[in-house]
Amino acid sequence: MIENFLRPPQTPAELLADVLRALGVFSVIFAAVFFDPTDAGILAFVLPVVFAPRFLGSRAGADITLSLTVLVAGWSNVWGLYESVPGWDLAVHFVCTGVLAASLCLLLGRVQMAPVPRSTLATTTLGVTLTTAFGLALSAVWEMVEWVGFIYVAESISVDYSDTIGDMAAGGLGALCAGLFLMFFGRFDGNRDPAHRTPHTGPRAAST
Repeated sequence: MIENFLRPPQTPAELLADVLRALGVFSVIFAAVFFDPTDAGILAFVLPVVFAPRFLGSRAGADITLSLTVLVAGWSNVWGLYESVPGWDLAVHFVCTGVLAASLCLLLGRVQMAPVPRSTLATTTLGVTLTTAFGLALSAVWEMVEWVGFIYVAESISVDYSDTIGDMAAGGLGALCAGLFLMFFGRFDGNRDPAHRTPHTGPRAAST
């Protein structure tokens, strides 16, 4: 992993991903100076997520998508978009949870702790199920974090019942859609990638 982190970017897309990482670090410093410490703390939550793809050697497209998504989610809180823009809260929960759940599912597949992408059609169904489960679990964890913040940090954090259930429902639906997206683009279906098909080893019929 250290080799992945120290490797210079090889393509413009990889360079863009590194720029987003630098923006994440700058965001924490900027928020600490010009906004509240709470805002800086929220943006600090983003840093492990934006740096993880670099250590893991993720593809640039997935790296950019994940980093950009969580940066938008973090800054939306700083700018107060969740309160000022109707529906923005649910939209971010939908997109961000879906991206995070899909990334987690692919990561666990890479280290063989979950169904390996592009293996069999059965793995497709299981992969979508796991992605949805990961999304619901991540949503629940985030709502717990919000509750802890409400109790110990700031009472302005919204933790009412309808908001919590709505956020979790949006996150679960986003994770389900992310799993379906991966399935239809062949990330779990081995029949769509000839390189992952099992070769035929049985006897061939005699030619006539």
